[in-house]
Amino acid sequence: MKKAEFLRIAARLNDRLGVVPLLFGSLGLEQRLHADLSADDIDILVPEVFLSERWSDLAAVMEEDGYALCDADEHEFERDGFSAAFAALESLAPFAGVDLAGIPAVEEAGARYLLLGLEDYLKVYTASSKDGYRKNTKHKNDSEKIERIKRALAEENQR
Repeated sequence: MKKAEFLRIAARLNDRLGVVPLLFGSLGLEQRLHADLSADDIDILVPEVFLSERWSDLAAVMEEDGYALCDADEHEFERDGFSAAFAALESLAPFAGVDLAGIPAVEEAGARYLLLGLEDYLKVYTASSKDGYRKNTKHKNDSEKIERIKRALAEENQR
């Protein structure tokens, strides 16, 4: 259900703002691992300009879709039990060393979006596991995801 909701949001961002968002977090990792990780929310990365100068445009698209802003600092919206939070795409390079130009685009159900590969997810979760907040609150989950990613990469390399 969260994936379908992300695709709806992505299609609206494509059409209304010309944005190709990145499906991030556990929901994005679920797509690469082909596994249910029980994602809590929908994490979406967009160009930083949409969190600053064009924030009102992004917020308007979400509000027109029935979402209500619930946390302005986290750029988080809620609707019908779904939580969608936005962050800056450009933060991936300095945070985890992800090459933004190398992120593949996916087209699905009328939506175009970006999706990290397993190598990049490994970089992200490794960097996240060193972050103070995540280290104290999500360490076990991050460690498990890192191990799953490593196993999946090993399986890919054996093929």
